[in-house]
Amino acid sequence: MSPVEMDEESVVTYEVRGSVAVVTLNRPRYRNAQNSKMTYALDAAFSRAVDDDDVKVIVLAGNGEHFSGGHDIGTPGRDIDQTFERKAVIWWDHTDKQGVDARIARESEVYLGMCRRWREIPKPVIAMVQGACIAGGLMLAWCCDFIVAAEDAFFADPVVRMGIPGVEYFAHPWVMNPRAAKEFLYTGDRFDAERALRLGMVNHVVPREDLESATFALAERISAMPRFGLALTKKAVNQAEDLQGMRSGMDSVFGLHHAAHSHNAEVGADSLAGMDARAMRDAAAKA
Repeated sequence: MSPVEMDEESVVTYEVRGSVAVVTLNRPRYRNAQNSKMTYALDAAFSRAVDDDDVKVIVLAGNGEHFSGGHDIGTPGRDIDQTFERKAVIWWDHTDKQGVDARIARESEVYLGMCRRWREIPKPVIAMVQGACIAGGLMLAWCCDFIVAAEDAFFADPVVRMGIPGVEYFAHPWVMNPRAAKEFLYTGDRFDAERALRLGMVNHVVPREDLESATFALAERISAMPRFGLALTKKAVNQAEDLQGMRSGMDSVFGLHHAAHSHNAEVGADSLAGMDARAMRDAAAKA
């Protein structure tokens, strides 16, 4: 077993347990809110796991009480104006641009582009979800092949409160069903783990104390399959989803997403309609 790489600056940690690589979001103080530093650390960890021939399966986890509270919209580590490395898409730097020119460049890379890149990882990826899996957290879980959820897990995409039609990786109608997706978005309500299971959004729901053991038991079973066979099977299922319109649907909604950002900036305080994490939480509490 390789040691866990963890210190105060490690927003993502990496560990290998036998044939399983464990990639862990490590901003527990902020519910593992995703800044660009975390996004690129995730990409590096996933690439490391792909390049290790001894790794057969990857587990994506979140340190602390929650898997992920979503995109970073207000912590001291928010880095929205920093440059990006342009690994997922070929686009210009955004930091000296304005308006949609800046937003679409950044979000094409670190949100939609990265999640699409990770969806195509040629090894099975299991999301191990406890507590909150909100907005950007959904994107991370949904680009994995499996989701094993603790009984205390809950899922929500409340960004319609900002006037925005869902997160950038718009997989909602495919990971559940269109009517459930509309309720999920229109209300901003939390779907608990059992409802997510009934809708087909997660594979298994287990007691919190069994989450790790159940996830690794599944990972070990998958590890016994031929590596190339797993890669081809993953590609086959992903292609079937895309033939059902998933990729083109995301492209169309991405445009609507940025129309909403632009509308907010034109008529209100900023592209997020003046909302931050606290305001989103308070609005949900009043619902």
